[in-house]
Amino acid sequence: MSGRWTKWIGALVVLAGGAAGAYVWQARRGAEVHLITAAVTRGAVTRTVTATGTVNPVLSIIIGTYVSGVIQELYCDYNTQVKKGQVCAKIDPRPYQSLVDQAKANLDVARAQLDKDRANLAYADVSNQRNAKLAAKDYTSQDTADLARSAFEQAKASVALDEASIAQRQAELAAAQVNLDYTDITSPVDGTVVSRNVTMGQTVAATFTTPTLFLIATDLTRMEVDTNVSESDIGAVKQGDAANFTVDAYANRVFQGAVVQVRQSPQSVQNVVTYDVVVGVKNTDLALMPGMTSSTQIVTETRADVLRVPDQALRYTPGGAVRSSSPRLYVLRDGTPVQVAVQTGLDDDSFTEILAGDVKVGDVVVIAEQGPSSSALSRP
Repeated sequence: MSGRWTKWIGALVVLAGGAAGAYVWQARRGAEVHLITAAVTRGAVTRTVTATGTVNPVLSIIIGTYVSGVIQELYCDYNTQVKKGQVCAKIDPRPYQSLVDQAKANLDVARAQLDKDRANLAYADVSNQRNAKLAAKDYTSQDTADLARSAFEQAKASVALDEASIAQRQAELAAAQVNLDYTDITSPVDGTVVSRNVTMGQTVAATFTTPTLFLIATDLTRMEVDTNVSESDIGAVKQGDAANFTVDAYANRVFQGAVVQVRQSPQSVQNVVTYDVVVGVKNTDLALMPGMTSSTQIVTETRADVLRVPDQALRYTPGGAVRSSSPRLYVLRDGTPVQVAVQTGLDDDSFTEILAGDVKVGDVVVIAEQGPSSSALSRP
């Protein structure tokens, strides 16, 4: 008797579970599914490459020093407007002035020696000619005539040696004068001082690595942005592409520019390879400052006034359906989603261009669906 009751209880449990499952299935089947839709529109589809970069002057001149010494005077500071040839700093010239004075004295000595030897040459020439005539008439010995000729030739050699010595002293004076002139640190261009790395009284040393005293930007009304573009995107970037960027200092302002150079030199940081893409931009109001960090978008391709749909519409698939390998849209026709095959074009990660298909501007496409719970949401 107890065995029969056990079988009946088990059968009742199975029937109750089946009835409960049927109830839940009917409830979910009857639950209303909310469709999230969007309209088919016309507009631009623009593909961009995003990169970070740094704002820099187009041309920056590093001013160093050719000679060593103590900074005696400073005439330029940050933001100073300078002209070509303007003195920005002066190194104590006294050690170099003394070398110039010494070189001038050595040159004067060499010139005086030349005058002396020229006088000696004139006498040796006369003596040589006189003794030669006397030797020809046997009024003097041939040895005396030969000695006079030897003295004449030596005098000529001394004059030539003096002339060479003068040339050497002149070169030494010129070198000393060059070093003296280099004690004036001058600007080679017109521009603006953007960096000063020296103070009055500081000793600077001209070694194999020339110290940077000043950094001068030639024209701050024209700037460039050096961006780092990944190797996966660099193939789409070319010279002349339009670009826009923002900087933290002006969060609501978008600066417009264009790619002026795609540099071939790769940069590898932790096995990540990037390429320097230079974006040129006008800075007539001097809003951009050197060193600002930019968030840049380079426009690699654009299509204006084309038929487009949100990307989610092409990724949407009704619950339980198998996603098609070819592009499909679900267009609402009389309130019912109808599958429509389309041919797609450019995709900018927000919108996709529609090249062909039974859709038009104003059609409503399904981009997602939401049931009574978040688990019923079909996320694209």
